[in-house]
Amino acid sequence: MSKKQAQEKTQTNSQVQTNAQAFTQNEPVNPTPDAQNQFTQNRRRPHHGPMRGPVEKPKDFWGTLKKLVKFMSRYKAMLILVFLFAIASTLFVIVGPRVLSQATTDMFEGIVAKVQGTGGIDYNAIAHTLQITLVLYVASAMCSFGQFWIMSSVSQRTCYEMRKQIDQKINRMPMGYFESHSTGDVLSRITNDVDTLGQSLNQGVTQLITSLVTIVGVLVMMFSISWVLALITFIVLPVSAALLSVVVKHSQGYFKQQQDQLGAIDGQVEQTFAGHTEVKAFCQEDRVINEFSQTNDKLFESAWKSQFISGLMMPIMNLISNLAYIVVAVVGSLLAVRGQMTVGDIQAFIQYVRYFTQPIQQLTQVANVLQMMAAAAERVFEFLDQPEVKELPAKASAKNIQGNVKFDHVSFGYTKGTTIIHDFSAEAKEGQTVAIVGPTGAGKTTLVKLLMRFYDVDSGAIYLDGADIRDYKRSDLRSAIAMVLQDTWLFHGTIRENIRYGNLNATDEEVEEAAKEAHAHHFISAQPDGYDCVVDENADNISQGERQLITIARAILANRQMLILDEATSSVDTRTEQLIQNAMDALMKGRTSFVIAHRLSTIKNADLILCIDHGDIVEQGTHEELLKRGGFYAKLYNSQFVHAQ
Repeated sequence: MSKKQAQEKTQTNSQVQTNAQAFTQNEPVNPTPDAQNQFTQNRRRPHHGPMRGPVEKPKDFWGTLKKLVKFMSRYKAMLILVFLFAIASTLFVIVGPRVLSQATTDMFEGIVAKVQGTGGIDYNAIAHTLQITLVLYVASAMCSFGQFWIMSSVSQRTCYEMRKQIDQKINRMPMGYFESHSTGDVLSRITNDVDTLGQSLNQGVTQLITSLVTIVGVLVMMFSISWVLALITFIVLPVSAALLSVVVKHSQGYFKQQQDQLGAIDGQVEQTFAGHTEVKAFCQEDRVINEFSQTNDKLFESAWKSQFISGLMMPIMNLISNLAYIVVAVVGSLLAVRGQMTVGDIQAFIQYVRYFTQPIQQLTQVANVLQMMAAAAERVFEFLDQPEVKELPAKASAKNIQGNVKFDHVSFGYTKGTTIIHDFSAEAKEGQTVAIVGPTGAGKTTLVKLLMRFYDVDSGAIYLDGADIRDYKRSDLRSAIAMVLQDTWLFHGTIRENIRYGNLNATDEEVEEAAKEAHAHHFISAQPDGYDCVVDENADNISQGERQLITIARAILANRQMLILDEATSSVDTRTEQLIQNAMDALMKGRTSFVIAHRLSTIKNADLILCIDHGDIVEQGTHEELLKRGGFYAKLYNSQFVHAQ
């Protein structure tokens, strides 16, 4: 697969999965009681991303590295090639000075012989040695090229696979996770953390292999030249390792904090831009700037500390390597004067001293890279390890759903010990329209979530055509239900594409027919490009009411056996509402429909009205029956129309 094809595949998969996820989750939020305060703040004010406490260090540094190694095991063959190329490239470089030392010795001895009049310089021998050295360095460069080319492919494929798994993971996670975590934090894991991981892999793994091989190879060559000088140089290793461990220990936690604060920044920026109209309308600009500054300060502090502490390693290592270089030069000269070493050996050993200190310095850099890699990988694996929605084998088929729904003593709470729905029982016959009314927070949307299996009941059961909905596969169950929500969702694309999202196989004529039934054809035709008019991500180029009409057209085109309408006409004017209501009445014929309504005038013709308060049915019946009782429903109804009457 070419790089271009891989990029296109990534974009395509991401777009499809993102669109499907957003459409599935497009519903009014009903947070858990424990998360109520936090989630309310997250929704109503500029967001700070995930609410995290102080982080000192990764929870499991080595455990994360083990997970990463296991994750990359699919590229074992390529990694072996990287390892072999790295070893070969390093060995060719290491052998070079030893071979070149012979040319230095030949040159020195030739000059001495010429001065003494006993001989001259053997240029043929020197040329032969230089040719061998050139071949070694060219071979090293070629192996290095192959090493980095393969490792770049491995790192990008790893990133591609991680993004793919995160994208797929999103669709398998419970709704509660997204109702209590910021969107920016999830995006940060897909973008910042995966990118950091890819860059760290590309830089760190090859450098780690090269540095370790260089250290071992150089030590062997140094001991072969002079064990005395080798022991002197060897002292640098434990000193360097001790300093490395101290610096790593202090900088590791700050790198993790840096990644977390990047997620917090993303969350706040995403929420602020999404709600920029509300920010300006409520004159909260100063507060947004202040809160962003606080988050930015935390990011600055963690980033500054991590970079500063890790930056101390280079000057410290340079000092140690320079001291070792001076000692080797002095002792080597004394040994050469005594005839225990040749001039070429001294020259080669000095080069090996440089080669020896360089990989130690590089290991300090690799340590920083590995810390960043572990911090990023930990956040990615933390997300991938989140509990998933359990999908048991389907016991019932959703192919011929009729729409008989029964709530049988249903109880449910978002958290243990807190019950939202108390012993709820109701029944909807095939083709009936069931309206659900009640004050805010009564549990109306929660019932819809339970019916769609965004959550499963704690006790009792919901039956569809006599079978427990838990016996249906979630995707099959939802494929039988069309939803029109108060919070409309349109993705970036043409109006035609947004309507066709309800049925991807629909023709252009069917799309336009659905728009006509939803009374959206007129305003769509008035757009500059008609049905090919592109709506942006927030659909700011069309009105809220027009967005609602497009989502209704989408539901009409879907032509599902059951309908869920959550205040579907809340964003349109009275005249358009009546037109839509007529279209919806025609759409609901023969289909079991659940209508959550705040405008009680829209549910007069419902076959059954369920009045819910605090998770319990307080009244049920038809519009006329409930008005005659003069109870809960009558009070709600009269409170809306008393002034009109």
